[in-house]
Amino acid sequence: MKPARIHSCNVVEIGAENAQLWQFSANNGAAELQTEQRVLITERLPAALVAKNWRALWQRKLNLAWLPARQVFLRVIQLPTNEATEVASMIELQLEKLSPLPVAQIVWSFELLPAKQENSMTAIIVIVARNRVEEFLGQLESQGYLADRLELPFLHQLFVTEFEGDGVWLYPGADAQKRYCLVAWHYANTLQSLSLVHLSATENWPQALRAELAQMAWAGELEGWLTSPPQVHLVAEAALVASWEPVVREISGEAIRFSDSLPVRELAALNVQRITRAEANSNLLPPEFAARYQQQFIDGLWMRGLAAVVILYFIGVAIYFGALEVVKFQAGRVDQQVKTLTGSYTNALQMKARILVLQEQADLKYAALDAWKAVTDNLPQELTLQQINFSRTGKVTISGFGSEDAKVVDFIEALQKVAVNKRPLFSRVGQQSIQTRPGALGPRTVFWGLDCQLQTSEAP
Repeated sequence: MKPARIHSCNVVEIGAENAQLWQFSANNGAAELQTEQRVLITERLPAALVAKNWRALWQRKLNLAWLPARQVFLRVIQLPTNEATEVASMIELQLEKLSPLPVAQIVWSFELLPAKQENSMTAIIVIVARNRVEEFLGQLESQGYLADRLELPFLHQLFVTEFEGDGVWLYPGADAQKRYCLVAWHYANTLQSLSLVHLSATENWPQALRAELAQMAWAGELEGWLTSPPQVHLVAEAALVASWEPVVREISGEAIRFSDSLPVRELAALNVQRITRAEANSNLLPPEFAARYQQQFIDGLWMRGLAAVVILYFIGVAIYFGALEVVKFQAGRVDQQVKTLTGSYTNALQMKARILVLQEQADLKYAALDAWKAVTDNLPQELTLQQINFSRTGKVTISGFGSEDAKVVDFIEALQKVAVNKRPLFSRVGQQSIQTRPGALGPRTVFWGLDCQLQTSEAP
């Protein structure tokens, strides 16, 4: 899978007392400075700038650190190939001869110079003692900085130098403990030798520099590439030129050519640009450290994700119980209102029942009068009313006697047709009994009885 394009890059330089941090945004091979901070060596670097989070999965952040110049060894070799893929294996075959330390005790990398001859490539080999690298990485970890790359800044200064003619180029530098000077010998249109000369901070450093340059010149004469006195070029900032120019002039005895070196901020930007363009190869970070840092990043994402899930769970539980308490409070208010209204509601029901009873009694009273009137108005002359009874349920019982039983049937039909206010007075008129017995009215007397039900709202 193709790696994500670099979105931002941090560059850290560790000094004696302070750590300098630059943050650049990378876009199409360019580097734009976003933040610049200086932090005490005893303090942690700002986590907001150097730490990686979920966003680094799709917006790649690169943490770059500059390895101090102490204990760094440089070599230049010419390789009989023009295939960059073969360079690493060819250098590894010669590494035991090139390294001043056993191969198991070093960290090494290389940079390739642009090829100027066919079937030939110039490689700059960078060798650092492994314990020095591990010590430096431990210092970075104590400040909360997990590096993705370890590089040497002065190599990038070398790549922007325009070598013209034969000569020696001096790149002086200094830190709190000692001075150093990168010495590049360029002859026959090829970089022939490259060395990092370490000088003491005492006053006799010019003599040490003279001796180192003399040894390099003798070695060049023995190897055959130093064919004429070198033209000396001094590449430095104005602050260093004042102290180095008299010494270099005395050593060379000839005119010196001066060039301005890149300011450290621009050098950091150049480093980022070369990485984004895939031009920088000299990464001195051991593979086991890169794998461990990557695993820590993945584990950190899992732990932060798990912590976020747990926090969201507790937030959800808190919201649930909060909502539950609100519902309980609302239910309590409703219960209180119900208790408050219960007495009034009970009284209202009792009042309604009493009103219904009174209304029913009034209805039955008037219905009884209507029934009495209906009975008297429709009673045939042949029949005699003997008794009429009214019950609270609206049941009316009528009884009497007569001479003809047919008139009883006519009387029933007449009662069924009685209406009051266009509403039938009786919902039911039935014959209870008809008996014929001898009596005073003639040879036979008919004794009859009727069951009637008043038409009320409560009638079945």
